Amino acid sequence: MFDKFKNDGEEMVEERIEENSNEDEIEKTEVNSSQIGIGELMGKREKLEDAIDYVGLMIKNLKDKRTLLEKDIEEESVDIKNLKEKLQKVSEYIDEENRGIQELANKRKQVETEADEVGIIINNLREKLSGVDKIIEEEGNRVKQVKESRDSIKN
Repeated sequence: MFDKFKNDGEEMVEERIEENSNEDEIEKTEVNSSQIGIGELMGKREKLEDAIDYVGLMIKNLKDKRTLLEKDIEEESVDIKNLKEKLQKVSEYIDEENRGIQELANKRKQVETEADEVGIIINNLREKLSGVDKIIEEEGNRVKQVKESRDSIKN
């Protein structure tokens, strides 16, 4: 009878030994795990996750910077378009002023031409008047001579 229990007891002892063996195997596995580098692998994984988070932050910063650059570029584009429009208006104003100056120059040239013509007319009239003055002087001298000759005859 006891033999039965004895055998069962051996089995129980064996089971306990097996359980202890399993625990030893787990500990050995853990020891073996750290010996084969699982702990290091986990550390590397954590470092990689940190690196990924850092890269993600860098990407977010780059996106923010790109957004700011896009905004700055858009503002510059608007400013440049406004400046271009102003410069076009200034160019149109300058062209208009140049046309106005050209018209004034043409009018001045016409006035100068007319003034030259008037000057020529005045010179011609002076010459004619000089001729008339000469004739009048000659006639006045003749009249004087005639009077002088009459007066000398009368005396």
